[in-house]
Amino acid sequence: MPTEMKTHLEYQNGAYRSALDNVSKFGRMFPGFFFYYHMIAIVFRGSQLAKKGLYDNKAWAGSSIGILRAMEKIGTNIEITGVENIEKLDTPCVYIGNHMSTLETFILPNILVAYRNVTFVIKRSLIEFPVFKHIMISRDPVVVGRENPREDLTVVLKEGEKKLHQGTSIIIFPQKTRTVQFNPEEFNTIGIKLARRTRVPIVPLAIKTDAWGQGKLIKDFGKIDPRKNVHFAFGEPMYIQNRGIEEHQRVIKFISDKLSEWNSEKRS
Repeated sequence: MPTEMKTHLEYQNGAYRSALDNVSKFGRMFPGFFFYYHMIAIVFRGSQLAKKGLYDNKAWAGSSIGILRAMEKIGTNIEITGVENIEKLDTPCVYIGNHMSTLETFILPNILVAYRNVTFVIKRSLIEFPVFKHIMISRDPVVVGRENPREDLTVVLKEGEKKLHQGTSIIIFPQKTRTVQFNPEEFNTIGIKLARRTRVPIVPLAIKTDAWGQGKLIKDFGKIDPRKNVHFAFGEPMYIQNRGIEEHQRVIKFISDKLSEWNSEKRS
């Protein structure tokens, strides 16, 4: 009988790096077609399970690793570091990261659900998006409108507190929208406020996922460029002291430093 596909990555010293020893020849020639074909198939399968109430954490992790493997099949190098900072947590937390593309929404579940239940703060359009909405609804996210910051803060504090007290970690992207360029002035403190209110730690999260570009007609379907390395880095957990101003600046510095480091690298 065939062995069951692994639903979680294996790390060495808190890090994962793509081996790229099984790249598809067709995938390398036609990366966009190859990746979107597999991504859409994975989303459809997940959506069908979600509509039946069968899309649990294991299924979510399986979909997530399927997307990651599809990226590797076209020759994309993926690096994940700082996982030891997640492993040592004995409490739910608030992950605060920059938002660059759709890819992090797909890959982060595989990294995180191995340790604790987790969900996202998402904009309302994601639970209205055809097919994909069933997956997102099944994950019981915190839903905001992204139009009224004060209203969004109220929702995040109320719903986020409830989920954190139930043992579910929260992933927050404080930027209003996805962007390749990281602008600290557009990086709000909503995650800091939630962590301060609930007395849970924050974990800085730096992301570089521009290998999945933004489309001109449909933002979620842009160019796939396997020449660009994909990076995820998790920083040291921090508890919020006082108003959280220092912790907010430390999150920004962590993300900025990592992006500078990654942007200066050259693909071998």
